[in-house]
Amino acid sequence: MENFIAFNPTKLYFGHNVLGQLPKEISSLGSKVLLLTGQGSVKKYGYYQQVVDSLKKSGKRIIEFSGIKPNPIVDDAEKAVSLAQKEQIDFIVALGGGSVIDTAKMVNMAYANNLPVWDIMKHEAKPVKKIPLIALLTLAATGTEMNGAAVIQNHETHEKIGYFNPLMYPIASFLDPSWTFTVPKNQTVNGIIDLIAHSLEAFFSGGDAPLSDRFVAANILETMDYTPKLLNNLTDYDLRARMMWTATVAENGTTMHGRATSGDWGTHALAHHISLLWDTPHGQTLSIIFPAWMKAMQYKIENRLQKLGYLLTGKNISAPDTIHIFETFFKTIDAPTKFSDIGLTGTDKQSLLKLWQKNQPQGMNITLNDNDYQNILALI
Repeated sequence: MENFIAFNPTKLYFGHNVLGQLPKEISSLGSKVLLLTGQGSVKKYGYYQQVVDSLKKSGKRIIEFSGIKPNPIVDDAEKAVSLAQKEQIDFIVALGGGSVIDTAKMVNMAYANNLPVWDIMKHEAKPVKKIPLIALLTLAATGTEMNGAAVIQNHETHEKIGYFNPLMYPIASFLDPSWTFTVPKNQTVNGIIDLIAHSLEAFFSGGDAPLSDRFVAANILETMDYTPKLLNNLTDYDLRARMMWTATVAENGTTMHGRATSGDWGTHALAHHISLLWDTPHGQTLSIIFPAWMKAMQYKIENRLQKLGYLLTGKNISAPDTIHIFETFFKTIDAPTKFSDIGLTGTDKQSLLKLWQKNQPQGMNITLNDNDYQNILALI
């Protein structure tokens, strides 16, 4: 097991009606708040008004920026930074899913340090301070509510990349499972894929961390257990709570301790390019890429696949049988596993290959070469 530091400064309010704790949490954060939201669902379902009422009762002046896309773009983040600078805000509240919270994190870094968002993302500028950030989650998937990571895309440079900084942990996050009742089935499926993929990214990082391996397997088994029931009853509070917590655990450090790298993230790096080119939902890109990546990289990860299979089944099964577990699960929940499932063709594959070859997406533990790119493409 490698040396590690266990660190997570985010206070998590989890459960029914936890928004009632918001006034206490923000009482000393200043008077001007930048409220970031997405493209309208929070207003449609009433969450926005609940938050606005709470902020106003707390005596806060609300500066609003809305319209964050599901695959967030650097342009919107820069516009929000400009608004924050004009209004001289004191803290940020992000109301929405992972895209809104990720954008809020980068707005925080850019505003607090007077730096361009993309320079920070590319590690060409280093933030050294922050302002308080509060996350109010409405979609369980990315786990961004309890970590210091964000993903943003830039259509000008043809990149979609991640960035991590300990300064970006929200000071507090509010997770009310009932706020996810309105998430439709297809988006719920995307969230389930995302959290499983995050668990797998941890498993395929370097180093020997047996307990963290078991945490990964437990998180995946828990997800596979509640998923069929949840997809048949989207307003079951207990099932929504189970999903919300597994999504958080998959990305709050629990599955990472003792590893040589903080996840592999090669599949995410590959999958981001599909979203970049065709604005495909993030979860769908992962259900397509992950089984193909495991098959193509089997020559490097066979022992890890066999261990994962044992942890999931209690039996000594082969690497292909382990991959089959995930491929079958994705198909069972109507997630795409091939390019054709999302309407893309062989010509589109060539466009993707060219972008992979240009940007050279890599794993932090398992490296990829041009032959790997082509083998993965052949499998999707």
